[in-house]
Amino acid sequence: MFDADVASNRLGIELITAADGAAVARMRITAEMVNGHRIAHGGFVFLLADTAFALACNSHGPVTVAAGGEITFVRPAHEGDLLLARATERTRYGRSGIYDVTVTREDGQVVAEFRGHSRSLRPGPARPDPSEQSSAGAAAGR
Repeated sequence: MFDADVASNRLGIELITAADGAAVARMRITAEMVNGHRIAHGGFVFLLADTAFALACNSHGPVTVAAGGEITFVRPAHEGDLLLARATERTRYGRSGIYDVTVTREDGQVVAEFRGHSRSLRPGPARPDPSEQSSAGAAAGR
């Protein structure tokens, strides 16, 4: 799943570990990620936390998506900071789950706390890969 996550990969998010309902991911704040106050834009911090959340809730196997998420920003991060997001499963019930993610700087200072609600999808017919469809369509149009 992470290998196919274009957004996370383009932002330089690295998967450290993901197993048994937990995950750790990291991201360095670049000049392109700061806002007008010269601090990390909250959307990027949210994206890192959401990525760790996705890795944790998908570590069990079934395809699982976010049903919701909220974040509380505790202190700012700055350009050059390396952020770590540690996701922990709080509970799973039926096809739903609740996960907490703590985002810290390298020095251990908490930057944000995130809570995500997950929902596992019911197995269904396999969906075609869009990249295969465009290749097949291009070949058919020749």
